[in-house]
Amino acid sequence: MLFNSFKSVLLTLFLFSVNAIAHAETTLVAVASDFTKPMTEIAAEFEKTTGHSAKLSFGSSGKAFTQIQSGAPFEVYLSASEKYPLELEKSGHVVANSRFVYAIGKLVLWSAKPGYVDNQGQILTKGGFQHLALADPSHAPYGVVAEEVMMHLGVLEKLRPLFVQGENISQTFQFVSTSNAELGFVGLAQVIDITSGKIGSGSGWIIPDTLHSPFRQTAVLLKTGAENPAALALVNFLKSPTALAIIEKYGFGLPK
Repeated sequence: MLFNSFKSVLLTLFLFSVNAIAHAETTLVAVASDFTKPMTEIAAEFEKTTGHSAKLSFGSSGKAFTQIQSGAPFEVYLSASEKYPLELEKSGHVVANSRFVYAIGKLVLWSAKPGYVDNQGQILTKGGFQHLALADPSHAPYGVVAEEVMMHLGVLEKLRPLFVQGENISQTFQFVSTSNAELGFVGLAQVIDITSGKIGSGSGWIIPDTLHSPFRQTAVLLKTGAENPAALALVNFLKSPTALAIIEKYGFGLPK
């Protein structure tokens, strides 16, 4: 009798597993490159928790926006700004009422050299460097915000001839980390030591939010993913305590 009960439990567990696998889906997600580290970790937790998987495509927010407009099959879009999701909403690409802020971006003036960037960013006005890296403002929100900071400090036009522009914030980080540029504007998530919550290497200035417009990183469920359970589940998972803890760990502010 006990053996039969045990077999029954095993059969139930087996059928549950088969059923879960049969209904597991994959969603294709366009993600701003500044969110690479947290989103990679979130995707792993998402699959562990729900059984669904997320195929992630990282790049500049503007390039993903253009691809979506041209018919790319992304189902969820995580932008580094609110501008592009709003435009997609207006053009009818977005599921109604699905737009939400998933993180507050944090900008850092950073150098791979210890002691090179002071904690007030005074090096921007003092000068003495030949190359300043930033993401291309024409399609990368981090580049837009970087220019706002320099404009606020009154050094934008003075420093413009020194610009080395990355295709996205990941390439910008590579320019600085390989010393092709002495310093540059990168995302805090790229340089944070998640154990201490401080900049982990080199030297940098975490730029105050008062020096630029609100950095509301915004996500939407695209109409291409409206019927995909994995896309719907991912949008919900991004708002979960598990995801929010990961987002905060990498130095992003949390939406209010």
